[in-house]
Amino acid sequence: MNRFIPNFRLDKAVAKHRGAAGATFAGNVIFDNVSRNFGAVSAVKNLSLSINPGETVCLLGESGCGKTTLLRMAAGIESPDSGCILINGREVAGPNKHIPPERRQVGLVFQDFALFPHLTILKNVMFGLTALKKAEAKIVARQALMRVRMEDYMDAYPHMLSGGQQQRVALARAIAPRPQVLLLDEPFSGLDSVLREKVREETLCILRETLATSIIVTHDPEEALYMGDRVALMRDGKIEQVGTAQDLYLRPKNGFVAGFLGGLNRFDGVVQKGCVTTPLGVFAAPGFGNGTKVNVFIRIEGVDVKDVYEKDGLAHGRVLSERFTGDKRLISVLVDGGHDPIKLKISARQALKSKFVSFVVDPASVLIFTVS
Repeated sequence: MNRFIPNFRLDKAVAKHRGAAGATFAGNVIFDNVSRNFGAVSAVKNLSLSINPGETVCLLGESGCGKTTLLRMAAGIESPDSGCILINGREVAGPNKHIPPERRQVGLVFQDFALFPHLTILKNVMFGLTALKKAEAKIVARQALMRVRMEDYMDAYPHMLSGGQQQRVALARAIAPRPQVLLLDEPFSGLDSVLREKVREETLCILRETLATSIIVTHDPEEALYMGDRVALMRDGKIEQVGTAQDLYLRPKNGFVAGFLGGLNRFDGVVQKGCVTTPLGVFAAPGFGNGTKVNVFIRIEGVDVKDVYEKDGLAHGRVLSERFTGDKRLISVLVDGGHDPIKLKISARQALKSKFVSFVVDPASVLIFTVS
């Protein structure tokens, strides 16, 4: 079996403070035409996905798209109604087959961390090490806590820790048995934005060290693009597109994928002589025949706004409002020839001197799809 070697993004400054992480024997995960229904609701529909050993894949999508159900089926908490799931070549779920969670060699990190309030941090991590003698389990648990820099809190209780510290403990408990697969369900959603970024980086370092195959459920596009070797974007129980961050952002399959990963302005048009005309300019539309109705999407950060109303063939418009958001400035603009305002994102350092502006569009930020 060819072993997938993930791109290392290990932060050495973080790693040097942590004990060496013993490598896990990573297993591959295969969802083969899996479906799961809850009454009349189809949560997952004939879905197939193969995850390589050592790979981190993020399941991304809106609430209700089926991503958590898929994760729960991999864990053994839910069972598929059809299709099968294999971990390292062994069928763990399928027709007349259900291997219980504790025998799947998977580690789980839940959204609410699910720590036992009446147990110390050390005993929380020891909880899943039932195959070891108590003394051995204590050693393994201490090592896991060292990896997440929580060894100084072994005698504390969960209520004494911050949200970020509890998340680290939950991760230590999941990696302590050295599972073949780690499953993380919205692990950072309960943290504030500053803490989320820090804990996310530390978690990524630990995933890289352990080399375990990891599946992360998230609704945050930025998080998915940052954490995943690949991202599987889901909609209505199916995978809309799967690929690297660059694949999904630069080469989206359709307007839904493009819009989920960033702000867009949409225009409707008709292709004539290989081009399509929009209020922001005329753009090449290779591969589309004359008369084809298309949707033109332009990323909100892909337009250079010039605060000089130049009569040089550029598109023009009037700024209706501005909002400062830190490193960026969001502006609402009514483009000449357009009916509705559009949104654009410019540098916060760019102070517009006039309400009347011109636009230069980056061709790489223009996405054209046939009207579905």
